[in-house]
Parts: sequence; C-alpha cells; structure tokens
Amino acid sequence: MHIAEGYLPPLHAAAWGVASAPFVVHGVRALTREVKANPESTLLLGASGAFTFVLSALKIPSVTGSCSHPTGTGLGAILFRPPIMAVLGTITLLFQALLLAHGGLTTLGANVFSMAIAGPWAGFGVYWLLRRFDVPLMVSVFFGAFVADLVTYCVTSVQLALAFPDPSSGFLGALGKFGSIFAVTQIPLAVSEGLLTVLVMRLLVKSSKGELTRLGVLLQGGRKSDTTTEAAVR
Repeated sequence: MHIAEGYLPPLHAAAWGVASAPFVVHGVRALTREVKANPESTLLLGASGAFTFVLSALKIPSVTGSCSHPTGTGLGAILFRPPIMAVLGTITLLFQALLLAHGGLTTLGANVFSMAIAGPWAGFGVYWLLRRFDVPLMVSVFFGAFVADLVTYCVTSVQLALAFPDPSSGFLGALGKFGSIFAVTQIPLAVSEGLLTVLVMRLLVKSSKGELTRLGVLLQGGRKSDTTTEAAVR
C-alpha cells in the first residue's frame, strides 16, 4: 500500500499532503486533549501505535507480483477515534519511511490520507453504525478493522489511477486495473486483520476493562447493547 518515494508526480504528492494536513492538525489537538485529561491512556495509545507499526511494516508477496500488508489502523480508530489515529498513523508512516525505506517522504501525504485518514474513518463509521444497531462488540470490531484495511487500498487505487490514467480508458480503466491487483491479496488480508483485531480486543477487555469503559467501547447500564457486548466478550 505504501506508495514509494518519488513515485507520484510532484503536483499529486503536494496535493495529497495539503489534503491530509488539516486532519493531522486536528488529530494532534485531539491527542493532546486526551493525554492531558487522561494520562493513564498513554500506555494504550502506545500499544495502538505499535500495533499499526508492526502490521503495516509487514511485506507479504502477492500472487499478482506486488506486495501487500495489513494496516492495523482499525484498532486505534475504534479505541481513540479517527482523529487520534491520523496522528498515530502519520508517525508510523514517517518512521517507516525514514527507517525502513517503506513508503517515502514525498509520498507521505498520499500514504497518510489512505492509511491514516480514509481507512480509519471508514472502519470507525462501520463499527459505530453496527454498535448503534446493537451488533455484538466483537462482530463490530471485526468489520471495523476489515473495512479500515480494505478502504485504505481502495483509496490507494484511486490515488494511483489519478496519477497514472490508462492511455486508452483513462482514470476508470486505470482504477479497474489497480483495484483488481490489490483486491486479489487484500481481501484475505483484511479478513485476517479483522480476526487479529478481535483477538487483541478480547485481550484488552480482560486486562483493561475500566479503560475500555471510559473510552466508550464497553458500555455501562442496562441497555441492550451492553448485554450484547458482554455476551460477545464471553
């Protein structure tokens, strides 16, 4: 998913940087408020960032000859909401570009937009909607992580198609080609990431129930959604 250093035309790279900047700035403010109000959340914030870093640093060869990887952003988006995940994702992508040559500085804005902004917002939106309809917690977590992963690659396909339209069929033709390449490997990876995120959430429920309740992941009271949450955890 990480678009390599220098791969995008300069105008496209700059445009994605400008598009990403407001989300990251807003996320920094949200992260600052969270840490000041709840210093005890720093450990869980660090764990969410580490989860994203480890999963998104994996390079898995695909049957199409490219490489794919999970994103790990769904967990942080569910726990701390998408604005904070934008910051954690940006830090992850910056360190990977500098230390692992995974992605790049010129393409940082595009990679941030797809993996740290679009994916987390889409995944959290699905998670939130399912919880509003009293879908069990772990089912909601699975689909939230699944969508966050898959949407990241859909947005990357759009970015590449805009930068490199097909000579004959234009943007739509290029989008179909890039999308089909990613879909072959990313759908199974998204399923795997969803299952792994559920496993991590189960562990967090056992070890950090109070913190998850404060964050609104586990609910208090006698509402139906509380019952389904507890049933899903067991």
